[in-house]
Amino acid sequence: MSIYKSSSLAMIPSAYKDGKLYSIRPTDGSGDFTFSRGSNLAATRVDVNGLIEKGRENLVLQSNQFDTSWINSNSTETGGQNGYDGSSDAWLINKSAANGYIRQAISQSGVQTLSVYAKAGTLNWMRVIADGGTSTPSTWFDLQNGVIGGADFFTIDSNIEAVGATGWYRCSITFEVGTIAGVRFYPADANNNVSGTSGNIYIQDAQLEKGLVATDYIETGTSAAQSGILEDMPRLDYSGGASCPSLLLEPQRSNVITQSEYLAGWNRFQNVTKSIDGSIVNPEGALASKYTKNSTSTSIASFDFVNISASTEYTFSYFAKKGNYSRTKIEVGAGANNVQLEYNFDTDTLSGVSNGSQTLVDSSVQDYGNGWVRIIGVFTGTQTSINLTIYLLNAVNDYIYLYGVQVEQGSYPTSYIPTYGSSVTRSGDSCTDAGDASLFNINQGVVFGEFSALADDGTFRQFGLAGTNGNEVNLSLDSVSNRIGGIVRSNFTYYTLDYVVTDTKQNNKAALKYEGSVIKLFVNGSLVDSFTTATAPLDLSEFNFGIGTGNFNKFYGKMNQVLIFPTALTDSECIALTTI
Repeated sequence: MSIYKSSSLAMIPSAYKDGKLYSIRPTDGSGDFTFSRGSNLAATRVDVNGLIEKGRENLVLQSNQFDTSWINSNSTETGGQNGYDGSSDAWLINKSAANGYIRQAISQSGVQTLSVYAKAGTLNWMRVIADGGTSTPSTWFDLQNGVIGGADFFTIDSNIEAVGATGWYRCSITFEVGTIAGVRFYPADANNNVSGTSGNIYIQDAQLEKGLVATDYIETGTSAAQSGILEDMPRLDYSGGASCPSLLLEPQRSNVITQSEYLAGWNRFQNVTKSIDGSIVNPEGALASKYTKNSTSTSIASFDFVNISASTEYTFSYFAKKGNYSRTKIEVGAGANNVQLEYNFDTDTLSGVSNGSQTLVDSSVQDYGNGWVRIIGVFTGTQTSINLTIYLLNAVNDYIYLYGVQVEQGSYPTSYIPTYGSSVTRSGDSCTDAGDASLFNINQGVVFGEFSALADDGTFRQFGLAGTNGNEVNLSLDSVSNRIGGIVRSNFTYYTLDYVVTDTKQNNKAALKYEGSVIKLFVNGSLVDSFTTATAPLDLSEFNFGIGTGNFNKFYGKMNQVLIFPTALTDSECIALTTI
């Protein structure tokens, strides 16, 4: 029998759903973890394709049932029409008077994208509107030729893309005008013309979502619907080009930059032209934003007056891809008190400068594939309000690709938190309550984990088995001193083992063996510490990424696998199990 088959609980990140992380042993569900994070879609991960995956939400209700919560004004709706996807789910929208339309009342703010699939009927044009009071984004779409007509000043971007069955297009508008009160679709007679009193078009699958692009359609009913990384969904992360995922567990963080992707919405957007490059995708797989200099000035975008706490470490980061020049720079601070960090794509080097009372504590670059890097700096200073400015350092008409700006309190960068008009907080991950007393042996056993720390963050983290009255068998991680340890606790009496590794941020394997009065710690293929005359724990009833039912000293990091053995393995088996 293999070592694996002798385990009573085995978690190798694979199957999950919102609120649950499945263990592959046992198979009856008793070893599954309860997972929670919070009530928003702020979390992201790097998926199996190496792309940043977000949580997505369609905010339109009854998104393809246009005779329900939708309001018709001088129009009628007939379902059962041939759709773009080969179904009979499309709708014929027929107007009976000038300015006929179909509308849904909805209140949403921030950067948003409204999309719908459409096809010409007896009319060849459609108008799409987001009701914004005095600022009403609107675009006219030519459904015969697949081109965009008029688009008003309040629209950030408009797109029309041929899809599916012949004659069908996905039409979308992106905007940011404060709070909208609703969305509308008009059968139109021509560009800028809805004066006719009859005629029709076909529509299907409406969607309103946060962000700068229309993503894959999500069907809704009487409430909004989500996809991607949901509120309480475990994140199986493939960052760094990993072929197998790790469970990503992070503490709570907030991105205080309120527009992380819409740089044209920053306080000062100047000396540059923004466009969409149809041949380059950004780190999430959407078409990339290209920034081309149109002035000799180096400053292109500045976000002013970000409130922070003085004398506290913050981490700033942004994603960049080389265009036709080699250097980019970011400046963070207030007036003469600032830090500057420059990156050279050609030499893959960073150079940083501290000015006045602002100090650049650390800097690094992370490779995100396809030429994209995440440029990172850690700073501290005396300011309570800062500006953040991005520079392009070469000549007029040179260009660069940018994405995902973040400023967060803390000494290291966490996964990207997208924002679309306000600061967003991603709550900390919690993964607890796997197993019961029947799976764990208080007299002997082994706790094994393969894991890495997020950073040298000065914290003490633990994971393993727990019971009542201070009973536990845990592996521990002290990232600031690069120590991996083992703790056995019996009725509040501690027995500890300890070992210094090269780097806790790298992948490490550790096993804590307890057998009668002897406990042993194995790390990366070696027996590194032991203790005799320990007292066995009195009860063990669950596995947590933290200590006990209170989940204290939560484990934050990347977990590749966890195995629990109800009988003690031999020393040679523990050495084989932990060998990298």
